[in-house]
Amino acid sequence: MQNNTTTPLAERLRPRTLEEFAGQEHLLSEGKLLHSLLSRGKLPSLILWGPPGCGKTTLARLLARMTDSNFVAFSAVLSGVKELRAIVEEAKENLRGGGPPTVLFVDEIHRFNKAQQDAFLPHVESGLITLIGATTENPSFEIISPLLSRCRVLVLEPLKEDILAEIMNRALTDTERGLGRLEISVDEQAANYLVKTADGDARTLLNNLELAAELAVSSRPEGKGAVITLSTVEEAIQQKSLRYDKEGDEHYNLISAFHKSLRGSDPDAALYWMARMLEAGEPPHYIARRMIRFASEDVGNADPQAISITIDALRAFDFLGKPEGELALAQAALYLATAPKSNAVYTAYGKAQKDARKYGTLPVPLHLRNAPTNLMKELGYGKDYKYAHDHKSALVEQEHFPAELRERIYYQPTTRGYEKTIKDRLDKWRKILAKRRKIKT
Repeated sequence: MQNNTTTPLAERLRPRTLEEFAGQEHLLSEGKLLHSLLSRGKLPSLILWGPPGCGKTTLARLLARMTDSNFVAFSAVLSGVKELRAIVEEAKENLRGGGPPTVLFVDEIHRFNKAQQDAFLPHVESGLITLIGATTENPSFEIISPLLSRCRVLVLEPLKEDILAEIMNRALTDTERGLGRLEISVDEQAANYLVKTADGDARTLLNNLELAAELAVSSRPEGKGAVITLSTVEEAIQQKSLRYDKEGDEHYNLISAFHKSLRGSDPDAALYWMARMLEAGEPPHYIARRMIRFASEDVGNADPQAISITIDALRAFDFLGKPEGELALAQAALYLATAPKSNAVYTAYGKAQKDARKYGTLPVPLHLRNAPTNLMKELGYGKDYKYAHDHKSALVEQEHFPAELRERIYYQPTTRGYEKTIKDRLDKWRKILAKRRKIKT
């Protein structure tokens, strides 16, 4: 395909003005944060958090240009503290000579370790540089607190399909920087496929479009008027893998959606999120572990079999392997989603844990202590202990807590599933014991 430059299409079409910038209306529309800051000519240090191809780098360049700042790009992958010192010295020289302030753009800032991130602090605090960091990872996990507190975090969203379609149209019609001179058209199926497989990423969209255009043009001797069809696009991009970083924010988003679909008793959504994770390469053992946790945390004694079924699913997966073993995980997910729900175990343990931490090492009451030696017996260990099996209904009126926690009740069973049976049983026992105490008094 003939072009006036070897620069990739995605780079050639990078917006040169804010008017050309597509998407992120929640930040740039009139009255929104960035629009207000720019209208006052003020640019604070920023962290731009968003998925690949949503415009983080482009936005940083435009912000620097609109505030008449010197834009310096700095890669967390290729640069270090030594390069930062050189940039700082240059920024000082600029200011001393009456030059523009410096905007330091740090791509993939989450890749810097704590010590490297610390190096930015004094220069951001002094106002010598305005820092704009770009990250695909959650800043609250990846950026040190002192630096994060000195920056505003702006969340950029994946580009919507109508925005991606607009970008594609611009690429096809722009005769200066795009593909306009080639008079290429894209049929409806191909256009829809290009937009959907881009998954909110403009760079992916333009890279795929450029590959498809090269294929389409190569089949026409005259080099113009080619039509990009669905088969052309599929041939060009082969197969797009699902966007997924097992260590990143998308990992936590998907497992959260899976867990909450199970909790919400939505088996279909639970299956979808599980399939998304497995198709993207999530280790099946991680998903199984989360289901085992869910069986205790969100089903509990409403269905005591839930935990056994999830553990059996893990064993079945280990025995069968992929892909057959995935069905066992799917079966467990469906069982959990359709099981009665109770977080009473989770809540009860939380209350007990809180008391254990609050009251420390309270002594075990003497009557509950074991007395394997004569000395222990002489000290009162085990004295007056009531052996439950020697009493009617195996119920004894006996305190099992330290004195400071007497009559605590942590476990409050629900009336859902098997837990209703447990609740009825506990209520009955408590009435019997209360009646015995009343008779005694």
